[in-house]
Amino acid sequence: MSHVHIIGAGLAGLSAGVALAAAGRRVTLYEAGPAAGGRCRSYFDRELGCRIDNGNHLLLSGNRAALGYLAQIGAADSLAGPQRPLFPFVDVARGERWTVAPSAGRLPWWLLRPSRRVPGTSARDYLALLRLLRARGSVAAALDDGGALYRRLLEPLAIAALNTPPQQGAATLLAQVVRETLLRGGGATLPRFARVGLSESFVDPAVAYISARGGVLRTGQRIAALGIAAGRVAALDAVALADDAQVVLAVPPPVAAALLPGLSVPDRFGAIVNVHVRAAADPGPAGFVGLIGGTAEWAFVRPGIVSVTISAADALAELPAETIAARVWPDLCAAFGLAGTLPPWRVVKERRATFAATVAQEQRRPGARTALANLVLAGDWTATGLPATIEGAIRSGRTAAQLLLAR
Repeated sequence: MSHVHIIGAGLAGLSAGVALAAAGRRVTLYEAGPAAGGRCRSYFDRELGCRIDNGNHLLLSGNRAALGYLAQIGAADSLAGPQRPLFPFVDVARGERWTVAPSAGRLPWWLLRPSRRVPGTSARDYLALLRLLRARGSVAAALDDGGALYRRLLEPLAIAALNTPPQQGAATLLAQVVRETLLRGGGATLPRFARVGLSESFVDPAVAYISARGGVLRTGQRIAALGIAAGRVAALDAVALADDAQVVLAVPPPVAAALLPGLSVPDRFGAIVNVHVRAAADPGPAGFVGLIGGTAEWAFVRPGIVSVTISAADALAELPAETIAARVWPDLCAAFGLAGTLPPWRVVKERRATFAATVAQEQRRPGARTALANLVLAGDWTATGLPATIEGAIRSGRTAAQLLLAR
């Protein structure tokens, strides 16, 4: 069996490694950082005195590639979430609370129940989602009618999915997310998140799975150059590869472009800001809540810690961490009934968290195939048809592996 060299041990690289190792290929992963996982990992924060994720990620039960990956590496039971579709929201400025609760089957009978809809909306308003499926411009152009449904549900969901303001976000990318989840019924919209941490769910079990099948993870090893000869990758950093060796390039787009001059990749990015606060809060029926009308957007509750995610946060990321934490704390107090001075906190800024999910950037996303006979690409920035999500990253790794196995 040929030896597959995977450059980058984020979720795309790990997904490719799992699929290739399962097929009996010898796998070596090269990771420039000190640990695998990329933007999806956990670490112990000494100041907070607890383990936190570098960002919060919410899966839905319609994310079939991600859930299949977890099942394959033996981590299917590592996710938490409600047993029925629940999306609680709080308007922190007005003090209003509501829960969007899709029905379990494919028929959207829940729209006939005002208690399960966004307040101030009618069942007819939700036909806006059908407009989204046909739209080719921005999300806002397709959906923004100034009504309650857009402001209280569709806009926050679009920002979270695309990490791009809806005025620029590509409607086609959000439409694909909606097709694979909400339009398949409540059974595809069960919220799921890591019970303990991202590394414990997505990273550590994958590394163990690959290692158990003879694979190797080399951390702290940056590949700075690809030696190309006779239409194939012949060397990594001047170290020659075997004639039958294959390569998966699963690095961020700027790194991929540097290693492969002339490769078209997304070149605009969006920031995500995460705030972790050492506070005890009631997780409620879902374990998370969407926040409307404040700085914070989504808050996840674990024992002793509340973690906030703010997407499309380019301007916010430029502010001092102290200012960001001070702005978020009143939102958490309003949402969870907390009080007092701001407890210990940690702000994590990802200034280039994902590519900007615009129409123009979508056109710059390459496919997995390359002109080199033994090289394929993987990453949430490749042409997966989805925005930069866990589902897209894992799907891209699986696609890359399938291409190499077919060869």
